[in-house]
Amino acid sequence: MKKTTPRASFRPCLATLAYLLLSSVLPAQDIRSGPPKDLNGFFPFDPPATSEAWTKRSEELKLRLLVANGLWPMPEKTPLNPVIHGKVERPGFTVEKVYFESVPGFFVTGLLFRPETETAEKRPAVLSPHGHGGRLHDLGKEGVRRQIVIGAERFEESGRMPKIARCATLARLGCVTFLYDMIGYADNQQISYQLAHRFAKQRPSFEGSESWGLFSAQAELRLQSIFGLQAWNSIRALDFLAGLPDVDPKRIGVTGGSGGGTQTIILGALDPRPIVSFPNGMVSSSMQGGCTCENASLLRIGTGNVELAALFAPKPLGMTAADDWTREMLMPGKGFSEIKKLYTLLGKPNHTICPDLTHFKHNYNYVSRAVMYAWFNKHMKLGHKEPIVEEDFKLLSTEEHAVWDDEHPKPEGGEKLERKLTKWLAEQDDSLLRNLPAAQKKTVYRKAWETIIGRKYDEDSTFAYKKKQLINLDTNEQIRLEAINSSSESDSATIWLGFAEGSQEIKGLEKSKDVHYLVRVFMEGKDGPTRTVANKREFAGYTHGFNHSRFARQVHDLLSVISYLNQTHGTKLVIHSAGGMRAQAMVAAYLAGSAVTELKAQKSDFTFASITDYRNPKFLPGAVKYGDVAWLKQALGRKLVAN
Repeated sequence: MKKTTPRASFRPCLATLAYLLLSSVLPAQDIRSGPPKDLNGFFPFDPPATSEAWTKRSEELKLRLLVANGLWPMPEKTPLNPVIHGKVERPGFTVEKVYFESVPGFFVTGLLFRPETETAEKRPAVLSPHGHGGRLHDLGKEGVRRQIVIGAERFEESGRMPKIARCATLARLGCVTFLYDMIGYADNQQISYQLAHRFAKQRPSFEGSESWGLFSAQAELRLQSIFGLQAWNSIRALDFLAGLPDVDPKRIGVTGGSGGGTQTIILGALDPRPIVSFPNGMVSSSMQGGCTCENASLLRIGTGNVELAALFAPKPLGMTAADDWTREMLMPGKGFSEIKKLYTLLGKPNHTICPDLTHFKHNYNYVSRAVMYAWFNKHMKLGHKEPIVEEDFKLLSTEEHAVWDDEHPKPEGGEKLERKLTKWLAEQDDSLLRNLPAAQKKTVYRKAWETIIGRKYDEDSTFAYKKKQLINLDTNEQIRLEAINSSSESDSATIWLGFAEGSQEIKGLEKSKDVHYLVRVFMEGKDGPTRTVANKREFAGYTHGFNHSRFARQVHDLLSVISYLNQTHGTKLVIHSAGGMRAQAMVAAYLAGSAVTELKAQKSDFTFASITDYRNPKFLPGAVKYGDVAWLKQALGRKLVAN
């Protein structure tokens, strides 16, 4: 008679009871059978009940952000080699031109605003990502007049360029302020605006494991993206600002609007240095950012901008709601009330605000900026009497704006730079990961694979099993699982993956003394490319930034089957995998650890690096960066047996 542990005998009874209780509310189909989620979905934030639960959740989210941005582990920070030149003076502030290298040969450009008067004391500082339209965005004479009429702007001159006005006023308030260009805008043209923000169609000539471009399958497999490059530029911009001799690195705030609001959210989550944040125009439970520069594979699976902004808690977090997607923030259950609940839980209920400015369209206008000035004045202890009112100034000329000139020539860009950059980033990642100490390497790789798969092995998952259908009651995922021989007294079980009923390998197993199960994982055997969102622009991030890949979901099913069989049949578990499912079996066996005794896998030449289309059913963002099939073989060791 097979020996069973109390857990093994008790859990199936619980599962059966749970199934009977929940069968009336379970979906008729697998929860994954619906259309993929896109950036216009609903992204609620459910605050945890305890601060301990939030600490755990925030750690998981920050790891996801690091991995998705290509920053796990954090790359080496190469010398910035900053150049500051061309000072321009205006009443109350000065402006200087800046460029530095975020990585060798790839430049960040922008304008540095300083208070007019010098002081021996170090000053507070503000980092200002600008958002779409760029720092050169000019409303024009008629445009600013229309804004003045509705109360959105105050001055015909400085109000024409609101991003410049924001930084000028912050400098007048005593803050050293850096307004830096997004990739593709103003003087940051090494990667074009068209590629960074309007990419729409895959470029076959930019595929290949030896040389590739951004948005390609090869780039996605290494987690290289415009979003990740911009996030790295933001971190390096913070390095530049914090390293200035007149800046107090312990008094830095960050604020940006629209796409700059997205960067403000991400920087607040990834970097501990900012002490106050004001991401305007992008904290919402609905639209998450429509541009290719605001999306990346893995980025928002299971989360959204509201929760990502909340990662700044309990530090002061401000924003406004406008007549756009942020309007929902004011509705119960759709944003700000949940952020407020979290801040209350953490003992700082007054450290977050979201004024109702829904009488204005999408903006970072004079009224919204006034809210931000007061917020920064309070939490950065600027010491100004309120209300703080903007003052007019003469706009900078084209020459006064331009970072590049005859003495500071524009660097190379275009296709050559793009290929050179992606190759350099990959080589740096390979070197960093290869040279990690052995124990650290195991931890880094495991966390990375758990993140790109989106699932840890859970030995305590709850299941129901009925009519050859295994249902994971924790996730509502349904898996085809057929018991070929389940009447044995054996204390082991064997999973057959990727084999057809009646195949040579399956014949006769019903007479075996061991327990055997035939499993069919998610969309196994389905022909054609993986499903993508309705967006016609051929960008992996629009689909894989919000949804697990088909490959990942197949691994989820295997992890569920492994957990269920370990609960019901003891601890000895063997997997037999056909060649077409070998990689999925390897990942599942790796993540399941000691729960799998042996993996007998048919030989296969497949590697993730061989994929040239993000719609390939085996496409898995990040798989090449974290060692590909070679790492899985090494990690499995003797557990992997080729047959």
